[in-house]
Amino acid sequence: MKRVLFLKALACSLLTLSLAAHAQEKGYWRAASQTARSITGDVSLADEKISINFYIVTMSKIRALEPGEVSAVFDADTSTNPTGSLYRLNIPASKTFQKHNTLCGAEAVQWMVTYAKANALQIAFFSGAKPPVFTLEAISGSTDLCGTYTYVR
Repeated sequence: MKRVLFLKALACSLLTLSLAAHAQEKGYWRAASQTARSITGDVSLADEKISINFYIVTMSKIRALEPGEVSAVFDADTSTNPTGSLYRLNIPASKTFQKHNTLCGAEAVQWMVTYAKANALQIAFFSGAKPPVFTLEAISGSTDLCGTYTYVR
């Protein structure tokens, strides 16, 4: 009887933690890095939308990322089990943001990766029709990585 109660409590705790990790990305974020301040400005994430400097884009969550994949993109410490998400979206190359900057030069943004920890959010944007490969070698040699941005609450 005690074992069943313990297992139910453990399952509820794990579910709550997984939902909190996803919910942690949602909300309003202030541009913190120089790159974010000069290109995107502040962002806001909802279930199926991202707002970049008041420009709203529909997005679809493709999957959660493994700690090693998050670490390959954002140099996160894998011992802390970082969690991130891969999203599909479409931001045209012609769309300009702060100071007439684009996110990816002459390429459309097709993919977004997020990594939230405490009061910080990092976002990486990628071009290309195929999903990015999340290994250190692939990311370091990628021509599809448009840039990474840092935000705070």
